[in-house]
Amino acid sequence: MKNPFVSLVLAAGLLMAGSAFAQTAPQNDQLYKAFGEKAGLVALMDDFMERLLADPRTGPHFKPANQQRVKEQLVDQLCSLSGGPCVYKGADMKSSHANLEIKKSDFHALVEVLQQSMDAKGIPFRRQNEMLALLAPMNRDIITPPETAAKP
Repeated sequence: MKNPFVSLVLAAGLLMAGSAFAQTAPQNDQLYKAFGEKAGLVALMDDFMERLLADPRTGPHFKPANQQRVKEQLVDQLCSLSGGPCVYKGADMKSSHANLEIKKSDFHALVEVLQQSMDAKGIPFRRQNEMLALLAPMNRDIITPPETAAKP
């Protein structure tokens, strides 16, 4: 991989721009409230970034990134996805990850770390799954298809 998952989300990701984003967002703010609203999402992303940096699978991708910017974008993405009042203004997932050669294993490691952070913050399992279901479709735009990945 060349650079960190700069604007992921999942998040992460993190999780999604334009009409595709509008189609997946909840119709109410119950998920947003279950995550502790904006303050809860900020605390979650603070924990998430610490874990991403500490994990040997994800740390090398995030250490060179502007970590504060990544956290802010992830908060906005998760806030918006969960029905909160935030607006994600970052680049779309496909263009922002196009040259990063992200593998499925990279994406799965990030999701695992996100789950650890959600557990640590006491987010109920059902609510975690709701958020992950909103984030999962992003894998199509984040993971580099094997046929386009650089050859060793």
